[in-house]
Amino acid sequence: MKLTPSLRTLPCLVALACAAGAVHAQNQPAPMSERSFVPGTQAGYMGISAGQSKYDLRSGTGGFGFDDSDTAFKIYTGGYFNPYFGLELGYLNMGKADRIGGNTKAQGLNLSLIGRAPLGEQFDVFGKLGTTYGRTRTGGYSGFGVNTGKDSGFGLSYGLGVRWAFTPQWAAVLEWERHRFHFADGSSDVDMTSLGLQYRF
Repeated sequence: MKLTPSLRTLPCLVALACAAGAVHAQNQPAPMSERSFVPGTQAGYMGISAGQSKYDLRSGTGGFGFDDSDTAFKIYTGGYFNPYFGLELGYLNMGKADRIGGNTKAQGLNLSLIGRAPLGEQFDVFGKLGTTYGRTRTGGYSGFGVNTGKDSGFGLSYGLGVRWAFTPQWAAVLEWERHRFHFADGSSDVDMTSLGLQYRF
């Protein structure tokens, strides 16, 4: 899947933010809240996001309709080891893709390491790298180039995002992420672009 021009600029933003973070790190960071749902972390937060998924799947044969995008959402919580690195745990539902006269669904639990860099008092960019334990189901007519059935397993996940804290506790988050799922006809990526709200304890 080709990334849009706006998504291709995110790695550049991360590099710039890391440089800004190096300068920012020379100043004494603000004390972090000790509250968090994630063991071993502080400055806890929770959030909910919704947006669009994009499945990277074979369409199959037989002239059936094919739609590889749908509405997706996730709920998550996280915390930080220090002002710049943390851990996040969440549930995500990627909606469905229509193919071979049925649909393919994916959902899972994600655990990711988070790294963030400030762009000012209210903005920061972040990256994440982790794993998703996914469960999938592929339905439809068999024998048209796509195997049907259920599958599950762990897969690589990563993403980039921008966070705007419009109050000390509330923030808006724009994020792109990619998750590797195991489907009945093989492993494939599912992307999610989302916008959501995040609350800091």
